Formats: sequence, C-alpha cells, structure tokens
Amino acid sequence: MRNLLILLALMSCMLLGAQTVQKAPAENYELKAGHLSMTIDAANGARITSFKYDGQEVLSQMNQPNMYGSTFWTSPQKVWNWPPIVEHDMLPYAAVQQGNSILMTSQVPLKLPLRITKQFTADPFRECMIVTYTIKNEGKEACQVAPWEITRVPAEGTITFQAQADGIWPAGLMDFKQDGELVSYEIDQRENQRKINVNGTGWIRYEHNGLVFTRCFQDLATGQPAPGEDEIQVYVHNGKAYVELEGQGAYTRLEPGSSLHWTVRWFLQPR
Repeated sequence: MRNLLILLALMSCMLLGAQTVQKAPAENYELKAGHLSMTIDAANGARITSFKYDGQEVLSQMNQPNMYGSTFWTSPQKVWNWPPIVEHDMLPYAAVQQGNSILMTSQVPLKLPLRITKQFTADPFRECMIVTYTIKNEGKEACQVAPWEITRVPAEGTITFQAQADGIWPAGLMDFKQDGELVSYEIDQRENQRKINVNGTGWIRYEHNGLVFTRCFQDLATGQPAPGEDEIQVYVHNGKAYVELEGQGAYTRLEPGSSLHWTVRWFLQPR
C-alpha cells in the first residue's frame, strides 16, 4: 500500500486540478485538500509555515529565523551571498485571491531587481498542494538566475531520492546508502553543518513519524543547474536542529521585463 501511495504521488507530479482557499487570521492563508492543510504567512516572506496531514505537522517549527517552514531564494547563492535578500525571504508580500488561487508578490530589492511571485493551489482530487514560483527581471539589464525552494524539516527520519551515490558532491559528508536506483540517508545529528548536491530525477522524499513527504519538480539535464549548484541539495544543521530539503530549477537568462516559472508539487501521506 505504501509503495502504491508513493507511486501515485510521483505519477501525479505533472498534473493540475481544482482547489479550495480559506483566509486565516493575521496575514496567514490556509489551503485544504482532503487530509492536507497548508498555511502561508504573507507578512513573513510568503513563507509556508505549516504542512499537515490530519493535523500532523511535517515541517520544522523551530522558533528561530531561517530555521522553520519553507522559503524561496534565487540561485546561485554567490550573487547575494548571506543573509538572504530580505524582500524575497522575510518582508511582507502583497496577497490577493484570484478565482481559486492565492497569489503573493514580493517587493523588488535594490540589490537584486528581481520580483518573486508565489501562487499556491490546493488540488483536492489528487490530494496535493501546488506551488508555482515566478521570477521577473525588473531591472534594466539581462541576468541569469535559477529558482530555489528551501524546505526545513526536523532533524530526524530518512531522506530518499533517485540518483547514484557516487554522484553526490562533496563526497563523504553524509552516509547515503544505495538501493537499486535510489539513495537514502538516515538523518544523523553530528555537531557540524553539512551540505550535499546531486543531479536527481525531479523528486525528493522525507519520511518521519509515520508520514511520507514528497516534493516533485522539473528534472534537470546536465548543465542546466546554476554554476556551483545542483537540482537536489540537502543541508544538515548542527546537532538536533533542522534539515533543509532543497530543489532548484534551470539556470535561465532573463531579459529586462521577462519572467521564468517553476512549479513544485507537495504530497503528504501516511507511511
């Protein structure tokens, strides 16, 4: 039964459906699809703060900046270094409901004149959430950029994706096990920060506390990721803190006024 649920999630990655939207208090917007609920905080970078199955949370809820929920940055990181650009990551987004969709739009940073739009859709038929990110070049010069979703989960459980373990770089930072076409990592809690990169096949799965959380996105070919980045990334923070499940889209040239769109589908099911 578990394998059937996972297969259905992966087969549904390219499909869209109807949605329902509810407004929740204090700049939070809530979407529901069957057993699923998702909460987005428009006042805090349009961050996804909660993703639940029958009330059971899967995202990190650490009460510290940049340690909880799911956010969105532009790639490569070397363009803006650290910290994340506040207009994209933390400042309020304008939020409107268009028909059956919630659309949230960022301010335009002076440092990097890219406007981020996030469209959130609930699909009750396939019981998933659909997030479409748009990056628009509001500057006067062309640029190259890739979309980048960063989703934080507790530092417990198992991470799985389809790849070859010997293609994970840098090598040796995490103990990934090969099982046929899949590699998996039982999250450990060593006292050091680590991050790996790999060319996957358009999905990453996290299993913990009886739930299976799968995110599906564009499968990139060799040469499509941004320089120094990759399609799938996993970051482990110090000790028993949180883990980031990261996906990136294609590195794209944007002329002034042009946009790119990138869609991620979120599934959450019992194991």
